[in-house]
Amino acid sequence: MDNLFQRSLEDLIKGFRLQLLGDSSFISRALEEIRREIKATDLSTKSTALHKLSYLAAIHGVDMSWAAFHALEVVSSSRFHHKRIGYQAITQSFHDQTSVLLLITNQLRKDLNSVNEYEVSLALECLSRIGTRDLARDLSPEVFTLLGSSKSFVRKKATGVVLRVFDKYPDAVKVCFKRLVENLETSDPQILSAVVGVFCELASKDPTSCLPLAPEFFKILVESRNNWVLIKLLKIFSKLASVEPRLGRKVAEPICEHMKRTVAKSLVFECVRTVVSSLSDHEAAVKLAVAKIREFLVEDDPNLKYLGLHALSIAAPKHLWAVLENKEAVVKALSDDDPNVKLEALHLLMAMVTEDNVSEISRILMNYALKSDPLFCNEIIISVLSVCSRNAYEIIVDFDWYVSLLGEMARIPHCQRGEEIEHQLIDIGMRVRDARPQLVRVSWALLIDPALLGNMFLHPILSAASWVSGEYVEFAKNPYELVEALVQPRTDLLPPYIRAIYIHSVFKVLVFCLGSYFSAQESSSGSSSTVYESILNLVNVIEIGVWPLSGAYDVEVQERAKNVLGFIGMAKQDIAKKVNLQDNEAEACRVTAFMEDAFSEELGPISANAREKVCVPDGLELEENLGDLEEICGKFLKPVESDSVSCTDKISFSVSKLRIRDQQEASSSTSLPPKESSSLLAEHRKRHGMYYLTSKKNDPDSNGTPNDYPPANDLASEILLDPLDPKRKAKHRKSRPVVVKLDEGGESRITTSQAKTKQESVTDDESLSRDIQSALLVNKKGKEREKCEGNSNLVVVQEEETSRIEKPQNSEKKKKKKKNGERTSRKHRSRRRSEVASSSEQVEIPDLLL
Repeated sequence: MDNLFQRSLEDLIKGFRLQLLGDSSFISRALEEIRREIKATDLSTKSTALHKLSYLAAIHGVDMSWAAFHALEVVSSSRFHHKRIGYQAITQSFHDQTSVLLLITNQLRKDLNSVNEYEVSLALECLSRIGTRDLARDLSPEVFTLLGSSKSFVRKKATGVVLRVFDKYPDAVKVCFKRLVENLETSDPQILSAVVGVFCELASKDPTSCLPLAPEFFKILVESRNNWVLIKLLKIFSKLASVEPRLGRKVAEPICEHMKRTVAKSLVFECVRTVVSSLSDHEAAVKLAVAKIREFLVEDDPNLKYLGLHALSIAAPKHLWAVLENKEAVVKALSDDDPNVKLEALHLLMAMVTEDNVSEISRILMNYALKSDPLFCNEIIISVLSVCSRNAYEIIVDFDWYVSLLGEMARIPHCQRGEEIEHQLIDIGMRVRDARPQLVRVSWALLIDPALLGNMFLHPILSAASWVSGEYVEFAKNPYELVEALVQPRTDLLPPYIRAIYIHSVFKVLVFCLGSYFSAQESSSGSSSTVYESILNLVNVIEIGVWPLSGAYDVEVQERAKNVLGFIGMAKQDIAKKVNLQDNEAEACRVTAFMEDAFSEELGPISANAREKVCVPDGLELEENLGDLEEICGKFLKPVESDSVSCTDKISFSVSKLRIRDQQEASSSTSLPPKESSSLLAEHRKRHGMYYLTSKKNDPDSNGTPNDYPPANDLASEILLDPLDPKRKAKHRKSRPVVVKLDEGGESRITTSQAKTKQESVTDDESLSRDIQSALLVNKKGKEREKCEGNSNLVVVQEEETSRIEKPQNSEKKKKKKKNGERTSRKHRSRRRSEVASSSEQVEIPDLLL
């Protein structure tokens, strides 16, 4: 009666379609109904409820793990319809941690031994989805029996399940592998396709384990006309050829025959991929493959065109000439409507880039970037940036051209790669001294471009341009124009942190101009009114542009603006004194000289591994040195006695008190005597001399000579050694300028995690590969090996499992045979382990193929 009025799955779907407001309330009511129905004793009612729950879980993501036991009840039904619904629910909800997973073992064994092939199919499919180590171990005898079934439908399904069983329980190879190899000789195309697919997966994990089966694979490759089987075999041979190069001489001819004969594009592509990736030494095969690639490129179908480009990308590392021959087709593919085709063509063009054609290819790509959509435009820009900056710009000879190219990239309407361009503008400035004049010119052009101020993606480029303009102002032709670009009113569109960089660059330009002016005044006998007016105009422009920023909300901008304005106030007075020849030792002149000295030190690139390269000095004990530091500076590090103040506040208060105390001591008459303070500093230098860096100027606070502190002098000489010394004369030549290179061995970090992952995967597959090699070794030895006195335990286990599956008899004769085999295996276990361990080294390609 309950089943009569029960809603079916079709009724549930119709109810969903009639919902207007939302599905959440309807799903809640449906789940309440399913929970009530699934507790019924009638299997028809229970199966219908489970069917609806499976639908909700698949379409709407409803949790159905709570119905695991009910699914087992439905699976136990004798009706195929109920059993199918139960297995479907199990494959959707069961996992390794399911509590009732062990209860399904007997039901699976019962269905695997059923005479109904469709029930066997359901059980095999369920095992392939939820198979665990325990299930694979307990059900491997049944799978072995099904591998020899007379029904091709069942044998095909069992062959597909073997891969899951081997993966979860590698010892099953000892039982099932022989029967799996025998299925390679079948004439049924479906079974053969399934078996070849299993070996294709095994070969992808460890090609060496499948190498002894090369004769069987070669026979199928020559005789088969099934394109699917041939594609899988080509994948197998591409893996085997990487292990045994001599195999390529044998398989090259049949692969070429398939390329010439077949009209199936999928098979042609697989032949091409096998040739260009694994048979690169066979010139005739490679030429034929390139000809087939050219046919793909001229096709109108975007899928075939993509396959041709993909095949060229596989051939590019070893056969770049093939890519260069099809350059026109690759460039034409950049304007294709299919985005995948365009991306593949872009990657191929990047593979062609060399020192000679980088300018040509970059120009082509920039033209395409101007008329492309935003996504592909930025893909072009990042590809050009990554290729040109590879290995410290090794393919760039003309840096003036490349810096101009970076400026053009910033003006592309869809450009969103401001951070990458910013990094390269600064990096080139620090690495390549000869590129700095052009870098300053391009930076000025970027600063005056109003389009860049309104694009938030390009603000990092303006930050780099402003920094370059201030850092290398000596290369600017007209500092006045540079200042006008930095203080223009529209800079209020920029974020505060970039405006702070603008102000600091203005300060550098001002210091440079004032320093040049004061130096000219000191060297000349008279003063020039023209120079005076120009420098005064420059100061006035800076003052007018920076004055509004002194009241900015951002403290960084406000502080930098006030510093510049304070310096301008001193500079104006000093300029007037210089003109009137009243005071040659004005304060601003001395401050300007000091700031020039501070900004004169060039900034160079820093290695990412610089900290790791600094060796820890011998005999350094941090605790001891910190203890000495506390004795010397203990009176300045008194903590604030307040429980309500945080640790950071205590540090801030201590530093503030330290500054106030220094000011009071400087103004009062109770300061320490000069001799006493100098002696304390000298004592600290002797203890920690290695942390003091010597200066080119005499240190007024030091009483010792530079030779008194040899560790400090050595460390300073190493740090101050600058490859971009400004005193060096610039070499004007047409060859590639000097580029500072760092981190020559830094790539090892990138590959460490990849190598670790690869090693873990090899370790996981090691047992499976060893078992496969052992099984192949046993098959090769044959029956004579089994009769040998030193028979391995592997053969005994296989005989035991085979006898238990095919003829389950418990006679006394078989028990005695088993005991004798175990006794024999104990004697020769060490020899068996050595044979299995070294089987990977002993496997050789059969002479049949060589």
